[in-house]
Amino acid sequence: MTESIPETIRYTADVVVTTTDGRVLLIERDWPPYEGAWALPGGHVDPGETSREAAARELAEETGVHAAPDELEHIGVFDALGRDPRGRYVTVAYHLTVVSGMPAQAGDDARDARWWPLNALPPLAFDHADIITATRG
Repeated sequence: MTESIPETIRYTADVVVTTTDGRVLLIERDWPPYEGAWALPGGHVDPGETSREAAARELAEETGVHAAPDELEHIGVFDALGRDPRGRYVTVAYHLTVVSGMPAQAGDDARDARWWPLNALPPLAFDHADIITATRG
């Protein structure tokens, strides 16, 4: 009988921040994988944190946009095999709507933070296009 090796599953949180005039906040990644690619703000859930708390923390760290965890609306869980080339990652995605003109600036782990028109997005890292689509659905 062959024993299977336990799979390591990493837990992350992502945030889709949209404006009232149809833009979405993206960061330019400053590290592999997808270094230089555009992605949603997000990252690992730290010990003692909920995914909602992690989403709010990562949003502030990466973009300078601050939101209370309870302001974030749950979108869904994204756990497709192969969604991250580093291994098995499960993310809980959240949504926040802000007024147009909200300032954002790159912070921790981001080269740039920029508002993009939802109808003219750049190619996105991971399955982030699917997460944005689920938000708009």
